[in-house]
Amino acid sequence: MKYRKNLVVSAMVAGLIAPLSAMATNGYFAHGYGMKAKGMGGAGIAYGQDGLAAATNPANMVRVGNRVDFGLDIFVPDRSTEIVGNGGGGNASYDPNADDIFFIPEFGYNQMISDSMSFGVSVFGNGGMNTSYKKPIALFGGASGTNAGVNLEQLFISPTFSMKLNDKHSFGVALNLIYQTFKATGLQNFDNSTYSSAPGSVTDNGKDTSTGFSLRLGWTGEITDKVTLGATYQSKANMSEFDKYKGLFAEQGGFDIPETYGVGITVKATPKVNVVFDVTQINYSDVKAISNPLLPNLSTAQLGDSGGAGFGWKDMTVYKLGVDWQQSANLVLRAGYNRGSQPIPNGETFFNLLAPGVVEDHLTAGATWTLQNKSELTVAVMYAPKKTVSGSNSIPSGFGSGEANLSMSQYSLGVAYGWKF
Repeated sequence: MKYRKNLVVSAMVAGLIAPLSAMATNGYFAHGYGMKAKGMGGAGIAYGQDGLAAATNPANMVRVGNRVDFGLDIFVPDRSTEIVGNGGGGNASYDPNADDIFFIPEFGYNQMISDSMSFGVSVFGNGGMNTSYKKPIALFGGASGTNAGVNLEQLFISPTFSMKLNDKHSFGVALNLIYQTFKATGLQNFDNSTYSSAPGSVTDNGKDTSTGFSLRLGWTGEITDKVTLGATYQSKANMSEFDKYKGLFAEQGGFDIPETYGVGITVKATPKVNVVFDVTQINYSDVKAISNPLLPNLSTAQLGDSGGAGFGWKDMTVYKLGVDWQQSANLVLRAGYNRGSQPIPNGETFFNLLAPGVVEDHLTAGATWTLQNKSELTVAVMYAPKKTVSGSNSIPSGFGSGEANLSMSQYSLGVAYGWKF
């Protein structure tokens, strides 16, 4: 037991210092958290399965018992963009895949402190976005020749308390301690007093960091012996500013994390089959750096101001459907589907050359093997088919007009190892 406790502590430290890699699925949020949930389309508000359950609904931690989980997701987004009909000489196809393989670690630990209470910690990548262009975007970078790109990464460390009020209902609360990083390159055309309130704090300033916190609350209730319901709410995280990019993001470098909430249901269709369905809401409109439109803001306010231009993202409603089947005593099979209408309007594609998070559909599958020592090996795969968003009056006349078109598809393969104690 002492060895395992030391191993847990070491894993937590590793989770704190490991570099997270960027992703983009439901907007810039992950499609799910925990490898078992990822194999089921990300569904899990009413169905906790491992030490990452707090990332979806903290009320489920008391239901998973004493356990430790380590996971690593290999994420491969395939992005492509183009500019057409531009009078400023920017017409070209662009490849933003100079960085094309990302590694996303996860860690969960849960300890029962009585028959009805537990304390745990979930460490995971909440989301992110990356574009790393192989050549400059002329309309962004001017004569500098710097390749355009951004990289946003978000790490959540979530200590969680969960308790059962009776055999049917449980509640939980998680304190999300959040660390995020950001960098941008190749945006020299905006790094001047015409467009920015803080020239010199727009681009090519290296990695900047930001910290903050939020709360996630949850409830799970067994309504009948075959139906379980769940609900969860996560507050908006007011993050410290990215000072190195205070001339880029609205509110002087502010990049808060929007509130989310959702409900879920689990139905035990047969003694060996569970069907899980979640509906979640991501309110990107809470964050001006994300939701402010390009126009007219680019001409009525400067970048970095409260009304400065942003990415123009809309709120998202995400539907997650998953099923698992206890195929044998030592094997569980999973499948899932995740659908969220992409958040980028046709008129907002110009700035979103930097953040083409346009995928909508996610197909998932997974399995867990119980090994001879009663530990578990879990795998999960995800495929998001290619989605294209074509611009509509998306490039301002001051940049030569025309359209910016965005495309993305995604693949991921994850492996996790866990054990109960």
